[in-house]
Amino acid sequence: MKKIFISLLSITALLTTTVSCSDQLEDFNVNPNAPAVNNIPGYAFFNNASVFLMDESRGSFSSGRMALPWVQYSAQRNYTEEDRFQFRETTNQSLYQNYYLAAKDFKTVIDLNTDASTKDVNSAYGNNKNQIAAARVMLAYTFLQLVDAYGDVPYYSYGNDDPDFQALKLLDGFEKPKFASQLKIYTDLMKELKEASAMIVTSESSVFTNGDQLFETPAKLKKFANSLRLRIATRVKGVVPGAETHITEAIASGVMTSNDDNVGVTYEANDVNPSPFYNDFFLSNRTDFAIANTFVDLLKGDLGTFGVDPRLQKYAAPTTASSKTTVQNNAYTETDDLSKYVGMPYGITSAQAAGQRTGTSFWSYNVLRQDYTEILMEYAEVEFLLSENNGFNLTNYRNGVRASMERWGVSTAKIDAYVATLNTANLQNVITQKYIALFMQPYEAFAEYRRTGFPNTLLQPGGTYKLNNPVNGATTYTFVALNGLSTVPARFTYPVNLQQINSENVTAAASAIGGDELNTKLIWAKK
Repeated sequence: MKKIFISLLSITALLTTTVSCSDQLEDFNVNPNAPAVNNIPGYAFFNNASVFLMDESRGSFSSGRMALPWVQYSAQRNYTEEDRFQFRETTNQSLYQNYYLAAKDFKTVIDLNTDASTKDVNSAYGNNKNQIAAARVMLAYTFLQLVDAYGDVPYYSYGNDDPDFQALKLLDGFEKPKFASQLKIYTDLMKELKEASAMIVTSESSVFTNGDQLFETPAKLKKFANSLRLRIATRVKGVVPGAETHITEAIASGVMTSNDDNVGVTYEANDVNPSPFYNDFFLSNRTDFAIANTFVDLLKGDLGTFGVDPRLQKYAAPTTASSKTTVQNNAYTETDDLSKYVGMPYGITSAQAAGQRTGTSFWSYNVLRQDYTEILMEYAEVEFLLSENNGFNLTNYRNGVRASMERWGVSTAKIDAYVATLNTANLQNVITQKYIALFMQPYEAFAEYRRTGFPNTLLQPGGTYKLNNPVNGATTYTFVALNGLSTVPARFTYPVNLQQINSENVTAAASAIGGDELNTKLIWAKK
């Protein structure tokens, strides 16, 4: 999968990157051995863009050193500066660029299925309407990641010719695209998902006849489109006009109803195309990450209002699995002895980390496995969304917790016992349980924290917290952010290199959102 995608990116990279000396590019970049885009079927672009999107947004740099520690699913064992919000600019630049690279290839799927010279050929690989719908849905997912992270960004829409939507149109004279407003982007994302869902031909047996890593059937694609629309509309309700109508319509059109509807990229059970964190943890030896103490303590029932959560043993390896080889080979036994699960202190200095990491828990084999599934959206989240939009309905709330536990393989007896204790559905409980269920989906957890302020168990800069092991006699430490922040960041700042290639529009966007700062809130953020 990855080798194929490199060749596809080589075709489209120049279309997504602003460069100088454009007059010389035509001659310099001609490769007589490169296949023409029109000769590659749409499913190849779609499949490889889907995998690339997960590879580049869920790895040890893009995820592990930005959103994942910020929502305290992890704490670094070595370089803790990033836990304290001093992220690497190169990581930020790569994340931003790679979202657009993936989006370009999803757009290519649309182009191949709408162009008169290629649509008939591509119809052999799936109904043209279904291929277009799948690409529109994935474009919506991709641009949702961008707007949720940065705020105003360059945006592309298949079904809207708004002059502010200039992304992915470099050959049309938009070498320096405008940054569309959040209001316009969220409004159009919901519209795109509504239209994509409506155009799906569910009587077909598949979306793509080859290479579909996500949906398999049009019915599953439709449920994902509606569920994603529900996610967005819930996020922006009360802020973006019409969001409440989208909530009602999305639910009526049919959202996810079981874990069979979960959408994710499942990697191969080998060392050639394994999951991003398996690759980074075992093959690249980036054993920098442990499960964070706040998350472990929440699952133990020591923080918040819940009892012992049986997902603890599914998310974390016991401290007896002290070597990465033990975790890699799943050569350890889960235990109900909670003392065997210890989180890494979050927000300490790098100098303190060496004395704290001994005796802490790695993530479990369930996470660090070759064929792990990186989830885009799952049924459990939908039940939490339904609970919130049904006046914090208790049945939906319990269904969400049950679905999450079933996905991670918790026994029925433990599920029943835990769910029976969940008697109060309210904003704090529902969002905190959603946070637990979103483990390893950090960008969505990051967005929900900014929207709601929950979970309220996250450590904050300026606070004093407990060390695992004393340091020079000290048993506590103070969490000091490295950039003056007094709370979790509100967004990612625009990559610095954008100032060099699109300075006028970056400056305008920064002014429009209230400043290009880590603490500049998005339009829906309450925290």
